[in-house]
Amino acid sequence: MPLSDPIRYGANYVPSAGWFHSWLDLSLDAVRRDFEDLASIGLDHVRVFPIWPWIQPNRAMIRQRGVDDLLALIDVAAEFDLSVAVDLLQGHLSSFDFLPSWVLTWHRRSLFTDRDVRDGIATYADLIARAVATRDNVFAVTLGNEVNNLYPSNPTTPEASTAWAAELVDVVRSAAPGLLALHSLYDATWYDPEHPFHPADNVDLGDLTTVHSWVFNGVSAIDGPLGPATVGHADYLVELAAATSLDPTRPVWLQEIGAPLPDVPEAHAAEFVRHTLDTVTANPALWGVTWWCSHDLEPSLADFPEREYDLGLFTVDHRPKPAAKELATIIGERRRRTEERRPALRCDVDLRTEPWRRAEVAPGSAFHTEWVRLRQTGPVAIVAGDRAADPGHLTTRGIDTVLTQE
Repeated sequence: MPLSDPIRYGANYVPSAGWFHSWLDLSLDAVRRDFEDLASIGLDHVRVFPIWPWIQPNRAMIRQRGVDDLLALIDVAAEFDLSVAVDLLQGHLSSFDFLPSWVLTWHRRSLFTDRDVRDGIATYADLIARAVATRDNVFAVTLGNEVNNLYPSNPTTPEASTAWAAELVDVVRSAAPGLLALHSLYDATWYDPEHPFHPADNVDLGDLTTVHSWVFNGVSAIDGPLGPATVGHADYLVELAAATSLDPTRPVWLQEIGAPLPDVPEAHAAEFVRHTLDTVTANPALWGVTWWCSHDLEPSLADFPEREYDLGLFTVDHRPKPAAKELATIIGERRRRTEERRPALRCDVDLRTEPWRRAEVAPGSAFHTEWVRLRQTGPVAIVAGDRAADPGHLTTRGIDTVLTQE
């Protein structure tokens, strides 16, 4: 990534009033107040989540009112100089799944394998991508929020998962050639040997790679809220992604990162933000950081996991929390990149071709433990075994020495 490109900082937009149910009765004044919060701490973009079944309640029907509401929200973002990434399939949000009735009950069929469902999704993706491409402040369309969370209730195979995503990326590119077309997966794709969404999909499909770093996946149990494994996890995921890609210049977007309770107690939230971003923003592959999430959940809303209520940068009454204040300080310090040569730890697991070995790089594995140990003295890349012998690949990634695991 060119050093002249600034690091992007943004937030995943969770409305302060009514959560995503607010799409049912959209108040642009409420959106305006939320976006004012985000602009006030120096953020430059938001990732937004229209709810798929409320726009496409029938396979043959797209609600124009739903599309118009999305465009109106994008226009409000422009008032605050916020650019916008739009996710298509919600899909999965904060432990709730939103699926249209035409894939449920008597119509139950897999999103990933049923031809009629895939054609219906393609129609939706084409229409939304064309619509949002009319707005100058939209920069990306992501297929959906962690679509692999919709498995196993939607059966699939690795081959079907790849074909599904490749097909939809092509739909978005054709409909909106000026926008980034992206694929979004949670970290089972990196760590779970049996998962039917493979690492190669993350780094081959779409115009850049996205990763989601959540320390409640077990990494915080290794060394607590401020330990090197915990605050280094985002950088570790960015490195795994960079190492897996055949393109040494492919950027990686840290599309979700948050400070979840109880893994990161509120008293440690600001330090967690500082130490995590100190680590990951040194990574030359990093495209940007998008915090999850913009605003807390209203306590009156029921049935969420406890950690979901307090993930916001702002409270529901618009007060910035310690994490927001620390993020604002860091944004002021760290938009420019610095060039730094660094060593790399050789990884003998090729995640492209050996996905069944993913447990060997998961948090707590011998490889992960060695990388965390080395990372405490400065930036450490990861390089896949066969690419460790390619001088051009190493030079492009800023790697000067290749280390082997002790």
